[in-house]
Amino acid sequence: MTALPHLTLRHLGMFVRDIEKMANFYQEVLGFTQTDCGHIRGHDVVFLTRDEHAHHQLVMETGRSEHTGPGFGLQQISFQVNALDDLRVMYNTVKARSDVGLIQTVDHGNAWSLYFRDPEDNRVEIYLDSPWYIPQPYAQALNLDSTDAQIHESTLQQVQALPGHLPMVQWQAALAQKIKR
Repeated sequence: MTALPHLTLRHLGMFVRDIEKMANFYQEVLGFTQTDCGHIRGHDVVFLTRDEHAHHQLVMETGRSEHTGPGFGLQQISFQVNALDDLRVMYNTVKARSDVGLIQTVDHGNAWSLYFRDPEDNRVEIYLDSPWYIPQPYAQALNLDSTDAQIHESTLQQVQALPGHLPMVQWQAALAQKIKR
């Protein structure tokens, strides 16, 4: 068996119905910058990034079907933040918008997440890793009105009693060995 090269997720493409509305949404809510736009294969395209070293992290192309609901968009687009305060900022940002739906905050044990639907019903996740690993799926309510210390303590109390609980660094070391095989 040939070893696979190292792969890093660099960008995501998605079909949209209203490219201007969607590009504006991702710029206004998630802070993307438009790097290019054009027309190809009979469709309009827009390229967006938040990384000065990446031409695009997200590319949108017209042509999405008119069907709606789960199964007709992306399963989810996930963006990582650096702190619980960042998660709170994003929560307040999406909560204030009328074009966002199904807002949820979830404690996954290994991460704290905010989920919502964008204007075309794509699922978006904003998350922060926790310092612990717990086998997934795992989902409990997350109260972002709690302090950072309260959230950390609540998560730790919940996960430390469950089978498979490990400090994240220990789990990552074991995973690194599996990936090397």
